[in-house]
Amino acid sequence: MSSNRLLRAAAATAVLALAVAGCASGGQANQSSSSTGAAMAPQIDAGSFTADFSVMEQLKDLASQGDGLIGVLLPDTTTSTRYVQYDAPYLKKAFETAGLASDQFKVDNAQGSAATMQTQAEADINAGASVLLVDPLDPGSGAAIESKAKDAGVAVIDYDRLVTGGPEDRYYVSFDNVQVGKMIGDGLVKCITDWSVSKPNILVMDGDPTDNNAKLFAQGYNGVLKPKFDDGTFTKVGEPAGTWDPQQAATTFQQQLTAHPETNAAITPNDDNANAVISILKGQSIGAKKFPTTGQDASLPGLQNILTGYQCGTVYKPVYLEAQAAAALAIMLRAGATPPSSLVNATTKDSELNKDIKSVYTTPIWVTVDNMKDTVVADQAVSTSELCAGDVASACTAAGIS
Repeated sequence: MSSNRLLRAAAATAVLALAVAGCASGGQANQSSSSTGAAMAPQIDAGSFTADFSVMEQLKDLASQGDGLIGVLLPDTTTSTRYVQYDAPYLKKAFETAGLASDQFKVDNAQGSAATMQTQAEADINAGASVLLVDPLDPGSGAAIESKAKDAGVAVIDYDRLVTGGPEDRYYVSFDNVQVGKMIGDGLVKCITDWSVSKPNILVMDGDPTDNNAKLFAQGYNGVLKPKFDDGTFTKVGEPAGTWDPQQAATTFQQQLTAHPETNAAITPNDDNANAVISILKGQSIGAKKFPTTGQDASLPGLQNILTGYQCGTVYKPVYLEAQAAAALAIMLRAGATPPSSLVNATTKDSELNKDIKSVYTTPIWVTVDNMKDTVVADQAVSTSELCAGDVASACTAAGIS
């Protein structure tokens, strides 16, 4: 155990002894500090975070009471652009706005290597971490990291992806990923109508089956599509093995399109996989608004594909909300405070443990041409100069984006 945790334990023991002595002499404990002297968390709501990060300022007092490093472990830079473009800078801003110094938190990226993430986790633990946020490459390696952290007395938060098989008493911060999948399914259904696709023959492309989020997304969009497959409104041409690797997604799509040339729409579970599919469609001279695809992450390529008519929409998961929620929860745990139920607003089933994990859900948004200006552009999640570059300029003008 690190020296700072030994000191914290000794202090807690001393406070308890004083409280017992006070009760024995007829004294009254101060209600605001509680009999154990535990820090009190502000009543922050999961829906209260905003793009200006102002809510994080409410945590400054609590941040000053905690000790130990908060370590953040992000998975890679290839399955989604979000980890570099959004998560890392937003987490940094959230911690700093709450008053943490640069040596009180650390954000690492494993660059796609589970061994690297293990090394980064061990370095954080050895440096006196009191909280770890883990966004794993796979559940097995994530659970191993979390088990070692808990053994060292480090609080654990699953960030964005649930670590199935992790410690029972951990927390999870994400979006409602079944709802994300439902948005993808509903978006495809509406797009098929809007783009006048007759006799829809749909290829369902999933994310990596080892990623619990991919399972939840599929639960959502398959729940929308199954009734239409069952009644014959739509035809399901296939559902091949899933992946988050865009190159593999392109190969899979090409194989499926060759085997099922009647395919005229696809569930694509994120923007990067959709972009891989769209590149093949363009190579075969399939024009805009002919072959619906879907996505999530509101990436620059995804938004451009939406504007130019190759992608129906994308689930915008405002990472600044998720990052602030995770940072707020981490600061509370670092200070030994109990997070309020207004923040921890849900539970998520860990199918391996068959346990409900205390969770914080923030709210996703389905983004199309119609609301792009008022969502991702208004939030400055993307630069309009980059979004509207080249042949996308006229589409931006038509959408009122400038």
